[in-house]
Amino acid sequence: MKQTMDVSSADFEYLRQLVHKHSGIVLSADKTYLAELHLQPIVESAGFSSIADLITYLRNQPFNNLHVQTIEALVTTETSFFRDGYPFEALKQYVLPELVKQRKIERSLNIWCAACSNGQEPYSIAILIQEHFPVLVNWSLRLIASDFSTKVLARARQGNYNQLEINRGLPKNIRDKYFKRLDNNWQINQEIRQMIDFRQFNLVETWPYLPKFDVIFLRNVLIYFDIVTKKALLKKVKQQLRPDGYLFLGSGETTINLDESFKLVTFDKHICYQLHNP
Repeated sequence: MKQTMDVSSADFEYLRQLVHKHSGIVLSADKTYLAELHLQPIVESAGFSSIADLITYLRNQPFNNLHVQTIEALVTTETSFFRDGYPFEALKQYVLPELVKQRKIERSLNIWCAACSNGQEPYSIAILIQEHFPVLVNWSLRLIASDFSTKVLARARQGNYNQLEINRGLPKNIRDKYFKRLDNNWQINQEIRQMIDFRQFNLVETWPYLPKFDVIFLRNVLIYFDIVTKKALLKKVKQQLRPDGYLFLGSGETTINLDESFKLVTFDKHICYQLHNP
C-alpha cells in the first residue's frame, strides 16, 4: 500500500528552517503543498517509503547531498523566455543603446542574471543582443548567469527545453532561428549557449569574485527573502553595479525602504533602478 505524502506541520517547519538556513529563502507556512508535490521523486529515488521518513533521515544526518536535493526541490524555479516583456523592451529600446554610447571607447559590457533558474532569462538577453545589437559582437561582452541550484544550472547549460517551455514567451520566428529540434524537445544553438558563463553560488553567502556590472537582472528574487536578507543582498548588489549601471527587479519588487542608494528610472511601462550620483 502506497504511503501518504502528506506533510505534518512540524515536518514542514523543519523544511522551512532548512531552506532558510542554506538559501535565505523564506517559505510561507501555508506552502506545504510544495513539499507534497516536489519531494516525492526524492523519496522514491532514495528508497524511502514516505516524506516523513525522508525528513526523519534529514533531521538525524549531517548535511549531505539529500539535504541539497531537498532544498533545491523546494526552491521555486518557475520562469519563461522574455518573461513579462517590458524589461526586455526597456533593455532593447533604452538601456543597451545608452550603454553602447557610454562604453564606445572601452567597448566592454558586463551583464549578470543573478538567479537564472533553467536559463530562459540569460538566453533571452543573449538572443536580444544577437538580434538588435550586432555591434557588440566585436566588444568584450560578458554575460554571467548564476543560481543556487546545481540541478537547474545543469539544465541551463544544456539549453534544452520542452514544447511547453518553448511556447511560453518565445515567438515562432525566434524559435526557428535560434533553436533546433532534438527528439521531442528544442535545444538552443551552440552560438547562443557559448555567450553565457553559468556559475553556481548562493546569493546569501560570500560571493566569489565578480566584475562590475553594467546591467544586473535580479528579478523575482527579493520576494522570497526576509527584510534583513533583502537589505544585505541589495548592499552587495550595489557594490557590483557600475555608477551608471541598471538594476532590474521583478514587477512586485522594489528597493524603496530597503536601500536608499537606489533611484527609480522609468522607461515607458517598466521601472528599473540606478544608483544615486555620489
